[in-house]
Amino acid sequence: MKKKTSKLLVLLVSIFTIYGFTDMYKIETKTAKYNVPSADYFATVPQLAEPFVDFDSPNIGKSFIGFKEALAFKESQGKYNRINTYGYLGKYQFGKGTLKRFKIYDTAEFLKDPQLQEEAFLALCSVNKWILKRDIKRFVGKTINGVKITESGILAAAHLAGAGNVKTYLRSYGQITFEDAYGSSIKYYIKKFAGYDTSFIEANRHPVL
Repeated sequence: MKKKTSKLLVLLVSIFTIYGFTDMYKIETKTAKYNVPSADYFATVPQLAEPFVDFDSPNIGKSFIGFKEALAFKESQGKYNRINTYGYLGKYQFGKGTLKRFKIYDTAEFLKDPQLQEEAFLALCSVNKWILKRDIKRFVGKTINGVKITESGILAAAHLAGAGNVKTYLRSYGQITFEDAYGSSIKYYIKKFAGYDTSFIEANRHPVL
C-alpha cells in the first residue's frame, strides 16, 4: 500500500511539474508578447526633441534650410519668442523698422506666429538679394580680408548689418566695415555662413507676404 501511495505521489508531482512549468512558460510567453513593442509601435511613438541641430548633417547640410536654421540659431538660438536687449524680435531678430516694410505692425502677434516669421525672413532675403544682385555677381568667388565671398555669406551679412553696409564693405574691399552692438562683424558673418545653397531665394524688390 505504501509503495502504491509513493508511486502515485511521484506521478502527481511529475504531472504538476510538467504542466505547472508549461503554464508558467505560457504566461511568460504571453507577457513577453504584449510587453515587447513592435517596430510599428516605435514608428508611431513621438520622439523627444534633440538638444541641438547638427547643421552639417547630411539631412540639412548646406541647403537653404541649413542656412536659415544656422542663422536663426546664431540670432536667437532658434526661439520664435526671443526679444533681445535692443528690442530685436523673434527667431531671426527683426527690427521694428524692417517689419513695417512688410506691413507687420503688431509685434506681439508677430512673436506668436512662426509661419509669419518664416515668411518675413524669406521676404527679407529676397529684398537683400535684389539690392545686392550686382555685388553678388561681381564679388562671389573673390577673397576679401582673407575670407572667400559666397552668396550665402553676403545674404547673412545683409541680415546682420543691412544690405547697404554690406555693399559698402564689398566695394571698399573690406576697408569700411560694420559691427553690431554685440561685436559681430560683416566679415564674421560672411565667413561663418559661407557656402550654403541660397539659389532658392529669388531676388525681389517688393515681395508680398
